[in-house]
Amino acid sequence: MPIQVFVADEQSDRPVDPGRWGALAERVLADRGIGGSVELNILFVDSGTIASLNERFLHKSGPTDVLSFPIEDELGMPAAPPPGPDITGPGRDPFSGDDDGAPLMLGDIVICPDVAWANAPEHAGSYDGELALLVVHGILHLLGMDHEVEAEAEAMEALEVELLERHHVTASAGEEEGR
Repeated sequence: MPIQVFVADEQSDRPVDPGRWGALAERVLADRGIGGSVELNILFVDSGTIASLNERFLHKSGPTDVLSFPIEDELGMPAAPPPGPDITGPGRDPFSGDDDGAPLMLGDIVICPDVAWANAPEHAGSYDGELALLVVHGILHLLGMDHEVEAEAEAMEALEVELLERHHVTASAGEEEGR
């Protein structure tokens, strides 16, 4: 079974193309050496929903642009998966493509398009670019990267740029979502 990315647009504030962002996520996961039966969920939600999640899980008030919720949090892998303990059951290598049919659940990425829209001019420059950045950023968090320490933040940002250059297909002039 290949990488499966499930995308749901649960908001109506800004336009979102679920298929496009799911395809970007699949390309980024494959680039990072993730294969086999792997599942990832991406949810696009309104600012009230993400504010509630931000308060509940991070104890921060107000809406944010992206939250990542790893399920298999033992992965801790900023690059290709390292050798390590069997986290998925006896004899199963979740990244080899050989599995017993049970997918490895990476986790959930929750993105707020309304916050992305507001942040786009200062961050990625466009709404389209901001959504792409948030998808990649969320995936890297699920794969164990973080930005709490300056050196880690720099490494994460450099990898985001590299992955976006390789895998983000920008919208044509006039076709860009919402701008």
